[in-house]
Amino acid sequence: MNVGVAHSEVNPNTRVMNSRGIWLAYIILVGLLIPFFSIPVVWTLTNVIHNLATYVFLHTVKGTPFETPDQGKARLLTHWEQLDYGLQFTSSRKFLSISPIVYLLASFYTKYDAAHFLINTASLLSVLLPKLPQFHGVRVFGINKY
Repeated sequence: MNVGVAHSEVNPNTRVMNSRGIWLAYIILVGLLIPFFSIPVVWTLTNVIHNLATYVFLHTVKGTPFETPDQGKARLLTHWEQLDYGLQFTSSRKFLSISPIVYLLASFYTKYDAAHFLINTASLLSVLLPKLPQFHGVRVFGINKY
């Protein structure tokens, strides 16, 4: 019995990216990451901070902060794996997969400087690879297994 539960979803984590205004809020929050440095440093910092935050929140944190009647099924899943009930290629997943491609802008505005390019490429790969359908539920080297 779930007394006091205000939502009708079995697991609200599965539908959060379909909420009203969440994409706009996401873009605004990324825009607020821009500090007051030179243009190449600003783009690299924005890219790395964004990718680090999305990696932690989407691919590292497991479970759900809500009391759910799913008998603990979401306990071992990351937020990315719970999103849209695990269905691949939904509009929310596409949006979150395309957003790290800000990397292309970061590379352009840093004039493809080798140091910035390597940092931005490593940041992109660390966020984009876990989003691939082939890695759904996979724990590389047993990291984040429990």
